[in-house]
Amino acid sequence: MTTRTESAVRLVILLAIGTMAGAAAFTHVHDLSVAHGQPHWIGWANAVAVELMAIYLGLEIRARRRNGRPVGLVGSLLVAFALLSLAAQVAGAEPSVWGWIVAAVPSLAFLALVKVVLSNAPITPPTVEQHQPTPYRSDETELATEVEPVRPAEPTPSVVPAALPPRAVQPNRPHVVGIIR
Repeated sequence: MTTRTESAVRLVILLAIGTMAGAAAFTHVHDLSVAHGQPHWIGWANAVAVELMAIYLGLEIRARRRNGRPVGLVGSLLVAFALLSLAAQVAGAEPSVWGWIVAAVPSLAFLALVKVVLSNAPITPPTVEQHQPTPYRSDETELATEVEPVRPAEPTPSVVPAALPPRAVQPNRPHVVGIIR
């Protein structure tokens, strides 16, 4: 299977799970709200608020981590809204362990899907400046016709003082001739 086909299959699965789990979670929150005295439209407003807050808070945590900001309060809110969604799923279930587990599946699947999607940070290569000089490029060749020829220098001692570190050409800096270190 090619990477492109695999990505398409993953997207279809993601959309199917997200749609079905989201619809079930929205419906459970709506039905619970209406069963406890809220008008029909407020039931849907509660469902939207509870379920979409998990997605928004996941995005907010990702943005805060990327910018080096604290995530404590936002993480606590995410846990609170996830528990609220889970409670709405379980409240309408048959009062048994299996009833609660089966009722919790849509909410857990929706939250797991949000977590997986939001934790997939794209890998971006570092940007390279366009006008960065290369270490081998020299503008001296252009000036060579205008400058007097270089005379041989006095012989220099072959002993280099021990205090100086070895000279290395840095790859992101142009090599400059004639500067005393």
